[in-house]
Amino acid sequence: MPAKAKKHIFLPSLTYLNTTLLFLIALSIPVLLLHSPPSVSVCNASTSWSGHRLWSGDLRKVDFAWNRLLFDPQPPPTSLKIAVFSRKWPVSSFPGGMERHAHTLHSALAQRGHRVHVYTSAPPSGSPMPNTSRDAFPNVHFLDKSPGKWNYHEAWASFEAENKSLPFDVVHSESVALPHWLARSVPNLAVSWHGIALEAFQSKIYQELARMPDETMSPSLNDTGIHKILTEIFFFRSYAHHVAISDSSGEMLRDVYQIPKARVHVILNGIDDDAFRPDERLGREFRAHYGVPDNASLVIGVSGRLVKDKGHPLLHQAFSKLISKRPGVYLMVAGTGPWEQRYRELGPQVLALGALPPNKLRAFYNSLDVFVNPTLRPQGLDLTLMEAMMCGKPILATGFPSIKGSIIVDDEFGHSFAPNVGSLLEMLQVVVEEGPKRLAVRGRACQNYASAMFTATKMAMAYERLFLCIKNEELCRHPLS
Repeated sequence: MPAKAKKHIFLPSLTYLNTTLLFLIALSIPVLLLHSPPSVSVCNASTSWSGHRLWSGDLRKVDFAWNRLLFDPQPPPTSLKIAVFSRKWPVSSFPGGMERHAHTLHSALAQRGHRVHVYTSAPPSGSPMPNTSRDAFPNVHFLDKSPGKWNYHEAWASFEAENKSLPFDVVHSESVALPHWLARSVPNLAVSWHGIALEAFQSKIYQELARMPDETMSPSLNDTGIHKILTEIFFFRSYAHHVAISDSSGEMLRDVYQIPKARVHVILNGIDDDAFRPDERLGREFRAHYGVPDNASLVIGVSGRLVKDKGHPLLHQAFSKLISKRPGVYLMVAGTGPWEQRYRELGPQVLALGALPPNKLRAFYNSLDVFVNPTLRPQGLDLTLMEAMMCGKPILATGFPSIKGSIIVDDEFGHSFAPNVGSLLEMLQVVVEEGPKRLAVRGRACQNYASAMFTATKMAMAYERLFLCIKNEELCRHPLS
């Protein structure tokens, strides 16, 4: 990358940053608190959810999730050549959410006949190099240098060499895997955002509000991060197309980051519905294996990284209060992180399972009566929510717009709570009172909704139409004749 390119980034003065802090908060709070999900027809206790919305027009004018649209399940007559920049690719036994998303999406696109080339970092030192074939898709190009670290210079050079032989129809960057000073020269680029700087700033606020009385304020709060947010807002304009993974984050990109509406596309993440589906027998076996007693009155579960911004201080405190009065309620915790040992210290009603490989997660979800996600990231949309719903489990989650606008879009799907211990404890008591039978009814409604919205095929078809639209504007029309 030419050194001069970086010098053109606008870096506001400190005075301007302080002034703009009030401006950003004024903009983001209404988006965060007053956001109302788009009007859709959702299921209730006696109906099923179709997942399709009758809409026609230019796809670039859609301001709701493309998952609500009906696309032709048949692969297109011509295949696309797609370049993917992803910092990681799942080579370990416990891949992260973003790399799982990239693998699920681009494997599904390859199955639909597209020629997908993935440029990603090499496995960490000591890890076996996966077998790859240039004749199979997705064709994964692991970098030779800096194992375990992302080297976009090397990835870009490899991409350019392949692009010269036969140009790519579309380029997809997973977040900032492709920096903006390179992206500005790529007119056929779509970048999917799994987190933005303003979200991180908001998350710090909620983490501070959840701080225990004996905890000191985080030193990071002395650095507001406004400079980073503003810089990000300016360089986001360099990307031709933006994919938001929740309705509220799409709204944030349009209204706060000021990206033109036609360049913002909301496509919710999807998961492999063959890997996640209801299986009562598997759930019973999982409970027995980990020692959940047969007379347990309720089993609650949480999974993912056990860190502060995922809300584990809230859940730890709330559940410690709950079990003092509810000896038959159990919490199963799947994942690793700083809060793992603290959960173990709560006693026998908390089962800390450690990290579970993907092939064990279906059994974990099926062992639960309700799945809880106490995240403190306002724009996030964790895959765990979709996986649990696909397995027929109701949701108990923080009431951020991203979750209420894309996940708990109907009261039958579960409950939401404010990001504090008291509100979470109140909702935990509600689900305990409802009991397994009522929660199972909610779970069936969740499974119907998830099957219509969150499958890998649904996600892949939406991305496919976006990529076709980028290649040929005539294909931006929906539905196609």
